[in-house]
Amino acid sequence: MGRVVIACYAPRAGREEELHHLAREHVPRLRAEGLVTGREPIISVATDGTVVEVFEWVSEAAIAAAHESAAVRAMWDEFERVSTYVPIGSLTEAARLFSEFAPLPSVSATPPPGHE
Repeated sequence: MGRVVIACYAPRAGREEELHHLAREHVPRLRAEGLVTGREPIISVATDGTVVEVFEWVSEAAIAAAHESAAVRAMWDEFERVSTYVPIGSLTEAARLFSEFAPLPSVSATPPPGHE
């Protein structure tokens, strides 16, 4: 059975565009490893700039397998270079009955620094 998760990434100073780029790549890269379902992720941004992503793992076993995958661990290292992981409860929006977030901005015409 699938497992829906909410992941939150607070950008490091000056690394917002790189984080946005990685967030857009995250699920497709996990999908290439066979770890997530075909359900489209929802990627949004909190008022403080934190990227909020909702996606579905194939199973609990897939989550465990991700921790053993060199490709996934390398991707998580990329995320750690540009952001820090934060719990959803730390976001101001999480205290509201109906939490609202802005959609992740659309892809810019130029790639972020370091991704030319």
